[in-house]
Amino acid sequence: VQLQASGGGLVQAGESLRLSCVLSGGTVSGYAMGWFRQAPGKKRDFVAGLAREGGSTKYADTEYADSVTGRFTVFRDSAKNTVYLQMNSLKPEDTADYYCAASNGVFGVQRLTLSYTFWGQGTLVTVSS
Repeated sequence: VQLQASGGGLVQAGESLRLSCVLSGGTVSGYAMGWFRQAPGKKRDFVAGLAREGGSTKYADTEYADSVTGRFTVFRDSAKNTVYLQMNSLKPEDTADYYCAASNGVFGVQRLTLSYTFWGQGTLVTVSS
């Protein structure tokens, strides 16, 4: 499995960006997917996650970090084998390298980096004030 992330760029505060993560070598619906971000000098943090399809209804379909709830939306397009992160009302503190990841063998959203098997390369998001 390989993940290819794209869509980063330089935007002004209040603007929007959509990140894409294409999964190859597998089916995106067969993995719990996550987006993480890492600012310079800081650890990699959970941003948003998407549960694997076909799991129990006890699992939330999506989960978000408190700092992005209400502004970011994670969703998948199975036909394109792609997971997206729609980011609205961007703030300077959202500036970071963003990474997508796939977790094998679980259904629910995973918030820990250790839970993920496959990682894409980072895509840089820079938000100016």
